[in-house]
Amino acid sequence: MTIQPGTQVNTVEEFHKAPDEFRIAVEKIVISHAVNELYGARVFDEPAVALAPSPYAKWLTCRIAMEEYGHHVRFSELGEQLGIEKPRMTPEHKKPLSIFEFDMESWAEFCVIKILADTAEVIQVEDLIHCSFVPLRKLARMTMPEEKFHVQFGMDFTAEILEDEDRKAEVQDVVNRYYPMMHKFFGRSQSENNRIYRKWGIKQRTNEDMAKAYVDLMQEKIVGHFGLELPTATE
Repeated sequence: MTIQPGTQVNTVEEFHKAPDEFRIAVEKIVISHAVNELYGARVFDEPAVALAPSPYAKWLTCRIAMEEYGHHVRFSELGEQLGIEKPRMTPEHKKPLSIFEFDMESWAEFCVIKILADTAEVIQVEDLIHCSFVPLRKLARMTMPEEKFHVQFGMDFTAEILEDEDRKAEVQDVVNRYYPMMHKFFGRSQSENNRIYRKWGIKQRTNEDMAKAYVDLMQEKIVGHFGLELPTATE
């Protein structure tokens, strides 16, 4: 079997016979997801259990933490099958995304982060559910419902917070501080990595297209649904 752009790669065995450019591209995505799912669970999801205001909220937050740790485990397992050493798939080896540098201290911050950050993750995973590497495609399809649940969690609990009109400024403040951090999430325009991903059918859209889709969804959720404002995303 000759693997070239446009070829569907069905198994790990076929992956090992693929050209270096394809294999390296897939490895980059697997490592990135493994690292960031783990680090996000550490700095946001697990600490948020203590911030949750009720047993019900704690239960659902525990579920989110469990699922994010589970995503790390699944991507790491796939990575090991591809021949990636386990330490390379940890935050100690690869620096996590800058969106995790936010110093989260409140329940409102966590709820808003679930909307802003996890919507961006859903957009990324949307491209992978059509990935030419079938094991990665299957993994994306497995995690997608959980990522969508995390966004809905953020929407529901943010709405609950906003039932108190006096807390609208608090939520707006979180949006003002966190949304600008999302500017770098989708990567640079004219990205060489993204060009290679699209060449091999690993991803479908440019970074610019995904960033635009994200802004449109934020307009719908933050502005349209909650009546809040979006600050200007800065470099």
